[in-house]
Amino acid sequence: MSAVLRTQLRGVARRPARLLLTGLAVLVVSFVVYATVLAQQITERSVLDGLSGTPAAVDLVVRNGTMTTDELAAVGRIPGVAETAGRAEAGGQIGADYLSVTADSSTGPLAVTRLRSGRLPKGPNEIVVTPRTVDRLGLKIGSTAKVVLRYDKDGKPEAPTALTVVGLVTGRDDYGFQAYAPQPAVAAMTGAKELNQIDLRLAPGADADAVRRQVEAVTAAGAAKVKDSQKPEIAAGNDVRHEEARQKADDVDSVFEVIGLFVAIAVVAAGLVAASTFRIVFAQRMRQLALLRAVGAGRRGITWSLAAEGALTGLVTGGAGVLLALGAGQLVPPLARAFGPHIAGPGFPLRPALLTVALAVFLTVVAVIAPAFTAGKVSPLEALRGAGVTGGRRDIGKLRGATGILLVIGAALLAVFVIRNLPGRDPKDYQPSTNLLAIVASGGLAFLALIALGPALVRPVLAVLGAPIRRSGPVGRLAAGGVGGAPRRAAAVSVVVALGVTLIAGTLVGGASIRILAERETVSSSPADYEMTTNDAPIGAATVDQLRRRSELKNVTPYRRLPVKVSSTVGELDAVDLDIDDVPRLGRLDVIDGTLANLKPGQVIISGFTADTTGWKVGDQVSISHDKNAANVTVVAKLPASAPLGAAVVLDPADLTALGAPAGYNGLLADASKSGETGRADGRRVLTEAAAASGSTWAVDVLADQRDEIDSELTVLLAIALGLIGLTVMIAVVGVGTTTALSVVERVRESGLLRAVGLSRGALRTMLTTESALYGVIGAALGLALGVPYAWLAVKALGVNAPFAVPIGQLAVVFGILVALTAAAGVLPARRAARVSPVVALGTE
Repeated sequence: MSAVLRTQLRGVARRPARLLLTGLAVLVVSFVVYATVLAQQITERSVLDGLSGTPAAVDLVVRNGTMTTDELAAVGRIPGVAETAGRAEAGGQIGADYLSVTADSSTGPLAVTRLRSGRLPKGPNEIVVTPRTVDRLGLKIGSTAKVVLRYDKDGKPEAPTALTVVGLVTGRDDYGFQAYAPQPAVAAMTGAKELNQIDLRLAPGADADAVRRQVEAVTAAGAAKVKDSQKPEIAAGNDVRHEEARQKADDVDSVFEVIGLFVAIAVVAAGLVAASTFRIVFAQRMRQLALLRAVGAGRRGITWSLAAEGALTGLVTGGAGVLLALGAGQLVPPLARAFGPHIAGPGFPLRPALLTVALAVFLTVVAVIAPAFTAGKVSPLEALRGAGVTGGRRDIGKLRGATGILLVIGAALLAVFVIRNLPGRDPKDYQPSTNLLAIVASGGLAFLALIALGPALVRPVLAVLGAPIRRSGPVGRLAAGGVGGAPRRAAAVSVVVALGVTLIAGTLVGGASIRILAERETVSSSPADYEMTTNDAPIGAATVDQLRRRSELKNVTPYRRLPVKVSSTVGELDAVDLDIDDVPRLGRLDVIDGTLANLKPGQVIISGFTADTTGWKVGDQVSISHDKNAANVTVVAKLPASAPLGAAVVLDPADLTALGAPAGYNGLLADASKSGETGRADGRRVLTEAAAASGSTWAVDVLADQRDEIDSELTVLLAIALGLIGLTVMIAVVGVGTTTALSVVERVRESGLLRAVGLSRGALRTMLTTESALYGVIGAALGLALGVPYAWLAVKALGVNAPFAVPIGQLAVVFGILVALTAAAGVLPARRAARVSPVVALGTE
């Protein structure tokens, strides 16, 4: 065995490029695994360094207790304290909006904001604001805002305070209503001495423990003077920063746990590619293995020597992947700093590096075992037939076929179980976990069946999808024949492509379905860009007409709201007379039964809650009352949840008037005429001006922000999922390139023969590139055939009434990209094959 092993290792030393080519997929996955570790290190360190709300210069924090400006002054006089900052917050109405004024100096080491333009506040009623506050509230530098900051002992607002904007600052938070002023100015605005927190910076060389004891004594004495007070706690600045940032890092950990699942899938894909690659390489070396057997080498010796070669491949490629990832990880922080953001370095996590290399060795050993045993069992005479015979074997064997059929049956039985247990609409007490686990198990069995039966599926799939290529000419026929002539090799690569496409198809279908569901749910509560509401004076028809004439707004639709009785067993519920036809987004509402269009007098639309509590259904004649008034109406539509604006029923304006609703409107909906932040800010400004002119407390809510937040979250989640699935696709593309390269080596004589009978270099390149593309075609087709049905099962099994949506355009783009990527993977091997002289190629054994 030792002699055989030495022979094999000398062969590896003579051809190191073959070793790297064989383990290229393992190198890539090692890079991905260790890069993920480094990315987590970078992210967590950056979060801990940059996303804490407490400045880095803070040494001690006084918090969670009763403290005032008196304690702030006393703490500032303690020896060893270089600087203090009192944290307080005030807030009040600015017309129909809210403005928060936070104590911060915006300068110095204890500041949480930094001046961007203008100047810092100097006077008692001067403030600085954030960029989004300028856009949303129109508080530009030089403008004055009247804000209600003080209230009397009965809670009634006193005269508003005129605040002048003198600068623009940037900080950690910017929600569109943030302003800042020095702590003494905030105290003067509110007339309050209470503080939320005191931050301390110690002088160089100060005894932190001694200062801490004195601070505790001062704050405890201050708290004792106040009835029912709470003694503050003293915490180290580093502990507070870590605690604040740890909350963010917990989210980071959750994200990387999900990333780990996708990396695990990529590791499986790399194992499949490595096994396929070893099988091809060993098939090419049948003559060498036969000679070793002829001179006395045993099957066991050959098998274990090939396994040792696989372990060496894993060690070399795993180490190379770790070193490449480490280099890339060290380059990220300086490159990021060059463009602005500060990102912490990842360091050198030694233990994860060693574990990654060990994973690479384990992966290659597992991948090489089956090909090694197969190669070791070949007799000398059979092995001397050459690689072409072995590579061209088309059958899958009886045992493999039977195993594949059993796996198909298992997957089908689990799928039938899920279909029979799918929930209906609006299920009660439904738990989806059992069905979802069954779907995962069924999908796993289906993929294993695909691995087992893949060679038998290549030719039928190729016969259908490869027909256009065959009809394209002789080169197309040769390419299709090359793929179909080696179905085991084609299946081994295509299965990995299919895995990536299955995951992508499932994600796209599931994402499209959930996006439609989210749109349906948000359109009920946020049917327009803006909502103006009132709690006192109603909105008049003149105001509505005025807003309809403004170019900044469109689809201005007023409504009235009235509490009504729908049943003697249920309290009063809200009825609205919103004209659904005038609000475009309400056309996307999910309707269980009936229709929403053209609501007429004597008709009513009911919510799911109303239907559940009353038993009403479409077509019923029902009675709705308010005080002594009643209206007999016909149910024309039933919604799954609440009606628009959270109402229980929607009535025609004439019916609501008959029930006693006053003429004035309780609110109105409107859309911005132009898209983007500018158009949204303009529309909001128009509504805010109308609210201010009314002299009443009309409130303006930007409903579009809620929709955008949900939509952006879905988009980001979908993009992250697709990016992570891209790891598997990348491994698959590497597998295609490796297989094509090894195929070129295996088929040098065939290439020379084709050149000798007149095939040009360009035609040979085209043929081999087309073969690579066909691997993508077969894999993408099999992946779509698995991914879309299982995505349908998953969407239905969730029990959330999500519609099944198939984004045909996106799936077509995925199909095209996969075919293009696999074709590109074969370009370099094809160019290499075309450069070989026909005379040299024909002389190759």
